[in-house]
Amino acid sequence: MSKVKYYYDSETLSYRKIAPKKGRKIGFIFLSLLGVILSGFLLLVIYLNLPYIQTPREKALKRELSNMEFQYDRLNRKMQMAEGVLDELADRDNNIYRVYFEANPIPDEQRKAGFGGINRYQDLEGYESSDLIISTAQRLDVLTKQVVIQSRSLDEVTELASNKEELLAAIPAIQPVNNEDLTRMASGYGYRIDPFTKARKFHYGMDFTAPTGTPIYASGDGVVTRADARATGFGRHIRIDHGFGYMSLYAHLYKYNVKKGQKVKRGDLIGFVGNTGRSAAPHLHYEIWKDGKKVNPINFYYGNLTPEEFAELLRKSQQERPSLD
Repeated sequence: MSKVKYYYDSETLSYRKIAPKKGRKIGFIFLSLLGVILSGFLLLVIYLNLPYIQTPREKALKRELSNMEFQYDRLNRKMQMAEGVLDELADRDNNIYRVYFEANPIPDEQRKAGFGGINRYQDLEGYESSDLIISTAQRLDVLTKQVVIQSRSLDEVTELASNKEELLAAIPAIQPVNNEDLTRMASGYGYRIDPFTKARKFHYGMDFTAPTGTPIYASGDGVVTRADARATGFGRHIRIDHGFGYMSLYAHLYKYNVKKGQKVKRGDLIGFVGNTGRSAAPHLHYEIWKDGKKVNPINFYYGNLTPEEFAELLRKSQQERPSLD
């Protein structure tokens, strides 16, 4: 119920009702509607801009997120540098180190392979920066794997280098009798005339003619496995196991300077030239075995002969002279 308003009429000395004007009422309604519209528009503007209005905590979190993205970017640049260094190291590893030590190169597919199977990065999904975090994590995992593979490869190369040094020391690489002590190189590897049967048969070693008592030297590092006269035809002889499949034999000795089980180095004095066993004259019968097969000793005299001496020895060894055993 609306309130009735009155005014005092001084002429009639009485109170009269104030009749409301229609235009004023309409104006009041219009102003009310305008106020509502303006209020609604203001609320709409505030609502639409609400995402851009940040609280102090939101501002702090945004700074942290920006700093995190910056740090991830720095980390990716560092990983890129590390990947470049590893690629260069892998190239040298495959094309220099492993080639030199006769090892198979490691394929790039193995070095840079990812991780199959389950999704390792599922807990990193669903965030605003998930793509950046997941890609960085993947690169870091692959980089870690590359480091592990390269580390194992270098361990293998180190072992190969150690074995290579032992191999180079073990290979029978010197002539067992000094050139100045030789009377002549009597017979080489190949078909020769047997001094006793006069039949042509294969001679599996080299005969070095020298006076009885001439020093004989170990042609490579190894262990003496035999120093006896129990092998048919060889008389007093020595066998040295050099490892890596190599074995050398020294036959028709006058006497020994080593015993079974003794370790020797290349150049050690092991015995003396003689004429024992099936021998036609004082000489050293010398053989080299590789993986159980007799091979031509002429291919192993690179340790103490000049190119000229080797060429002369090769020429003489190829002449088909009668052997001395």
